[in-house]
Amino acid sequence: MSEVNQELQNEIAGLIVSSLNLDVSPEDIQADAPLYGEGLGLDSIDILEVALVVSKRFGFQLRADNADNVKIFSSLSSLTQHIAANKTK
Repeated sequence: MSEVNQELQNEIAGLIVSSLNLDVSPEDIQADAPLYGEGLGLDSIDILEVALVVSKRFGFQLRADNADNVKIFSSLSSLTQHIAANKTK
C-alpha cells in the first residue's frame, strides 16, 4: 500500500473509532479483517454512521442502495480503496 493510502487508512480507522466510540485503538483495526459482524463487530446501524461520517469528511455520498456496499464495507482496506477512488476533498 502506498504511503498516501496508508495515511488515509489510518485516518479512516480513526474516524470509525471516534464516530462509534469504539473501545479499540485505530491501530488495532486490521486492514483486512471484516468490519461487519465477525472482526470489528459492526452492525448495520454502525455502518450507516460510518457512511455518514465518511460522506461529510470526504465529500461524496455512500448510498444505502449501492449494490457494492457489501464489498465496500467488507474491510478497512476495501473502504479505504473506495474512498481514495471517490473522495472530492
